[in-house]
Amino acid sequence: MLIGILALQGGYAAHARALEESGHTTLEVREAHQLSHIDGLVLPGGESTTQLKLIDRFELEGPLHAFIQSGKPTLATCAGVILCAREVELPAQRSFGWLDIAVHRNGYGRQLDSFEGFADDQELPLCFIRAPRITSIGADVKVLATLRQEPILVQQGNVIGATFHPELTDDRRIYRRLFKP
Repeated sequence: MLIGILALQGGYAAHARALEESGHTTLEVREAHQLSHIDGLVLPGGESTTQLKLIDRFELEGPLHAFIQSGKPTLATCAGVILCAREVELPAQRSFGWLDIAVHRNGYGRQLDSFEGFADDQELPLCFIRAPRITSIGADVKVLATLRQEPILVQQGNVIGATFHPELTDDRRIYRRLFKP
C-alpha cells in the first residue's frame, strides 16, 4: 500500500520509518492532488494550531474531508487526534469532527511531563509527549486501548486515533491493523 503522511509540520519522518518497517511505501503529502494517489493516510503529531494554519494555507481542508469520506484508512496521532476530534477543549480550537470525541489539549501535561509506559493490557508500549486526553466519546467510537481506564486509542469507521506516539516505539501492530497489504 502507498500510505500518505501529512507532511506540513510535526513528526512525519518517524511515521515514514514505521510504515516502511511495516512493509508499506510512503508519500509525504503537502498538496491536495497527492491525496488521490494514496491508499491510506497518517495525520502526525506536532502542533495542531500550526497544522490548521498550514492546512488552510495549502487549501487542504476540503480534500482531507473528501479523503476521510472515501473510507480509506486513516491514522491520527497526538495532534492529529486533536484535528480529528468533534470538540477541542483547553483551549478550544477548530477541528474537523472525523472522530466523535472531545479532547483536552495537553491533557497529560506539558513537555516536561512526557512519559513512556504500557497500556492497561500491559502489552502495547506507549510514548506520550504533550498528549491530548480524550474526555468523552460518542456511541459509534470503539475504544481499542486504555491507560488507567481512560481511552487512548479509538476507532470510528476508517479513522483510528492514538493520543500517544506509536511511531516512537518498536511496536508496529497499529500500522498493521489499519493498513493491511
